[in-house]
Amino acid sequence: MRRDTLSTGRWWLTGLGLSVLFPVAAAAWASTADRSARVRAPETRAHRKQPKGLAVRIVYDNYPFDKKLQTAWGFACVVTGLEKAILFDTGGDGRIFLANIRACGMEPGEIDAVVLSHIHGDHTGGLGAFLEANSRVTVYVPKVFPEGVKREVRKMGASVVETDAPRKICSGARTTGVLDGGIPEQELYLKGPRGLIVITGCAHPGIVEIVKAAKAHAGTRPDTVMGGFHMAGVSQSKVQSVIQAFKDMGVARVAHSHCSGDGTRKQMKEAFGEGYLPAGAGARFTFESGAEP
Repeated sequence: MRRDTLSTGRWWLTGLGLSVLFPVAAAAWASTADRSARVRAPETRAHRKQPKGLAVRIVYDNYPFDKKLQTAWGFACVVTGLEKAILFDTGGDGRIFLANIRACGMEPGEIDAVVLSHIHGDHTGGLGAFLEANSRVTVYVPKVFPEGVKREVRKMGASVVETDAPRKICSGARTTGVLDGGIPEQELYLKGPRGLIVITGCAHPGIVEIVKAAKAHAGTRPDTVMGGFHMAGVSQSKVQSVIQAFKDMGVARVAHSHCSGDGTRKQMKEAFGEGYLPAGAGARFTFESGAEP
């Protein structure tokens, strides 16, 4: 888990070129920079099979789960079963991301919206390759993202929505708004049958603070928290304090991965028992579709 130290870099402040912000996808960006006509995905949305019920599939993670998927440092998941299919983050490597999403039986053209949590390359590095395959999407980015990044996303044919306050993606899905814990970050929350499903990228602002923000905005109890908790290497007492805060808020299930840390996963498993949901690349979680959050 030593690569977690990379997340302390303030890349979002630099405003440097895409080769720094999106190191793995830089070639994909550059190869399309001078095209006036962008590649667009086939018109598949009207004909695709709509999955029954709300589901979240992790398509990029450094923890293994499904052997068909490659593991690499970073995070991405796909939300289906709502009126829009939502990609939350894109992992760090476009080639691995595309291979993994297809190994899950999905195609990039099935995605309607992309939500990026924060600027770090292990969450944005697959964006260029994804937009090469499907630019018919709206990309929701924190307002603090460098202008050059937003400009290049638009050049590739996608729409960009800059976020600061909580934002509706579609019925049943909203962002938390941008929270600042040194690195500005937004998360995604869904309306599930038993409460909120909060999905975090790296949780730099603090996992407890994020869940509190989602609960306050939605006015609904958080039931499931999943994604990167940014707790690799933290003390046992810190993990216990997070567990207690979760339980005080009504959290019943956790499915954390990416930068959460092995020690954290072990303690969470002991604390939540059957409510501990093993997570990693390829893991799929199903929920009954919820109402408007």
